[in-house]
Amino acid sequence: MAILLIIGLGNPGDKYTKTRHNAGFWFVDALARKYGASFKAETKFSGEAAKANIAGHSVWLLKPSTFMNRSGLAAHQLSSFYKIPVGEILVAYDELDLDAGTVRLKKSGGHGGHNGLRDLHAQITKDYARLRFGVGHPGDRNKVADYVLSRPSQNDEISINNAIDKALENIELIVQGEDQKAMNLLHTE
Repeated sequence: MAILLIIGLGNPGDKYTKTRHNAGFWFVDALARKYGASFKAETKFSGEAAKANIAGHSVWLLKPSTFMNRSGLAAHQLSSFYKIPVGEILVAYDELDLDAGTVRLKKSGGHGGHNGLRDLHAQITKDYARLRFGVGHPGDRNKVADYVLSRPSQNDEISINNAIDKALENIELIVQGEDQKAMNLLHTE
């Protein structure tokens, strides 16, 4: 099945732009640059949306402006309006359980405590594809909130951007539904 909607998770505003929690925004911004798409505020979709032609498919890019914990609202609004099935949605986000610089493609699954995913599950179910960008873990679960809302070290930022580049190299396979091929390329270090 082709991907027709790619949602990058993050928090709006300059305060959060360079934080680990905005890795999903970093990815869809890079996609927009690569494919010459421009984001525009869309109040009916509670976010910024852009349209890109990727591998011959017209793909919506979405950055919710509702903050991470309400990401599902924007996803539900745009996917419902354009009648995009949940199986044709890819969500890009920060993943604590992966080292910085790791990227993994996954077809479905639980939310793993990620508040953005938790809200997506409530709004559109859990059956969307995921592009997980590793940001590392602070080592103590009590430090997670401060950690994801802070800027990564210079080395980690370079590693995360390298993972984004690797995902960009394989996005056409993902959009075309060639998941196994994309996973084989993404998951080799």
